[in-house]
Amino acid sequence: MLPENKTVAIVGGGPGGLTLARLLQQKKIHVQVYERDADQHARVQGSPLDLHQDSGLAALKEAGLMEEFKKSFMPGADREKIMNEKAEVLFSDHHSKEEENFSHEHFRPEIDRGVLRKILLASLEPDTVVWNSHFLSMESQETGWLLHFKNRPPVYADLVIGADGANSKIRPHLTDIRPFYTGITMLEGNIPDAAQSAPQISELLGGGKIMAFGDNRNILIGQKGNGEIGFYASFRAPEDWKTATGMTHPDPAHVLEWFRTAYPGWSSIWEELFTSADLPLIPRPVYCMPLDQHWEAQPNLTMLGDAAHLMPPFAGEGVNMAMLDALELSRVLLPDDHTDLHRAIRCYEESMRKRASVIAAESLENGEKMHAGNALQTMVQMFSSF
Repeated sequence: MLPENKTVAIVGGGPGGLTLARLLQQKKIHVQVYERDADQHARVQGSPLDLHQDSGLAALKEAGLMEEFKKSFMPGADREKIMNEKAEVLFSDHHSKEEENFSHEHFRPEIDRGVLRKILLASLEPDTVVWNSHFLSMESQETGWLLHFKNRPPVYADLVIGADGANSKIRPHLTDIRPFYTGITMLEGNIPDAAQSAPQISELLGGGKIMAFGDNRNILIGQKGNGEIGFYASFRAPEDWKTATGMTHPDPAHVLEWFRTAYPGWSSIWEELFTSADLPLIPRPVYCMPLDQHWEAQPNLTMLGDAAHLMPPFAGEGVNMAMLDALELSRVLLPDDHTDLHRAIRCYEESMRKRASVIAAESLENGEKMHAGNALQTMVQMFSSF
């Protein structure tokens, strides 16, 4: 359906964009990925990713990358502890959950973001990713688009796919719908060499994950690759919280004082997170696209992942939805599936918006539960029933 002599430009080299590039190259479609990072060695930010059977893992399977994934995932990193503010464990599956069970429909193996990127990059043809490509703008030209980048000549593409995340510069070419603030802010931290720098937290974590709840606030902690630990302090706050507070200033004493004030009554054990983390901590206000969003499909432009359907992280579905987008979009672009590209994109977008809306609603609901007064009891009951 997409002629062999046509070119596809994917703006953004995250999991969704790279997965799509791999799937398209398998179908002999010419594709280039334009990524803002300076090179493939740039540090990949964020917590590990848990991939799900019918989305993220399904995309990797179709891409022929499951064996590489199985060699590289983090066994046991999906194990969970639920704790109260006193660091007392109320639920743990550390002794009951298998480290590897790919045949189970609810198995959600974790992988470090940087490791997943390496797997996807290694699967692509040489020079597929054009690094250091800071996208600036684009305009219609002929039947496609002329894309402009910082310090790089413009390039033409017959089809452009925005995979450039929450602050997408591609999205405004499709719709002026904007995300809304959910009322929740997450303060992100990272602890290098955690076994030495944060021994109490490292021992509590046991290579898995912790969710601690108390007084409408929570702390989420997870094992990362290379002996690192990532964490989020998550709480309700005004939308301008990150600018109204001095938390972005790298002052350890100020950070610790903030935690003691914002999380009164919480055990001093948790203070090790804030005294051991690299500074500054990163405030991340949580946004979500409207659940009923709609735009008119274009014949030469579409988007996937957070660019299309940004949602809260409280269902663990963001990367999975992006990789499922890539899988479904690659299928509609197959030569025999659709005779009309415009219709193919419309079909993809209608399906994508519908399923993403369902998951986003679940994520919003989970966020409310996790920041409610009875969050601890709710989450213990939920995990105990699995």
